[in-house]
Amino acid sequence: MTRILVVEDEPTIARAVEARLAAEGFVVDVAGDGPSAVAAARERRPDLLVLDVMLPGFDGLEVCRRVQAERPVPVVMLTARDDETDLLVGLGVGADDYLTKPFSMRELVARIRAVLRRFDRAAAAASERDAGQVLRAGPLEIDRAGRRVRVDGREVHLTPIEFELLECLARHRGTVLTRSVLLEQVWDWADAYAGASGTRVVDGHVKALRRKLGADLIRTVHGVGYALETS
Repeated sequence: MTRILVVEDEPTIARAVEARLAAEGFVVDVAGDGPSAVAAARERRPDLLVLDVMLPGFDGLEVCRRVQAERPVPVVMLTARDDETDLLVGLGVGADDYLTKPFSMRELVARIRAVLRRFDRAAAAASERDAGQVLRAGPLEIDRAGRRVRVDGREVHLTPIEFELLECLARHRGTVLTRSVLLEQVWDWADAYAGASGTRVVDGHVKALRRKLGADLIRTVHGVGYALETS
């Protein structure tokens, strides 16, 4: 069964999330602060974290860094602040998705299932790829089997979701992909959850990629979406 670690210091929210996820068939563990979250992740080896940003001990960003340093785990972050800086930092340390409080339990469950599907799909695809299969676009080189990216021969570290997004753009290089298409292909989101929050998640990851790869590689088509440049 799929195990989820809920990291939330507000007991009312923690109990509500735990009850709903248990009712959905997940095995649920709960931690209320940063140090106990890292310890629980190491001991229980959850399949996904639901992680609040503001925690005692140390915050959710540090929890995410420490957990991801040991093994890749999908992360859905929760925050009480609707702030782009929080979003970009959270995505930058390895979060896959981001929900602002208050949120509906229905949407949380849908986001969790989408992240898990994407994670499983990426693992399955990686196991089937030819070890020599490399995508190239201008100075960009994407080793799909090794999940490594180089720009002008320099290796660049990407989070798992950043890699999936870049690979999707590279497979359709030169073609403008709408945010809805990216949400469907990379995040496996249904249209019902691809509104403003979905737009922010896509935009946040594109900004993170530009910081790491260079601003000129991904072109914005205003009001439409993004395209990977091929020149």
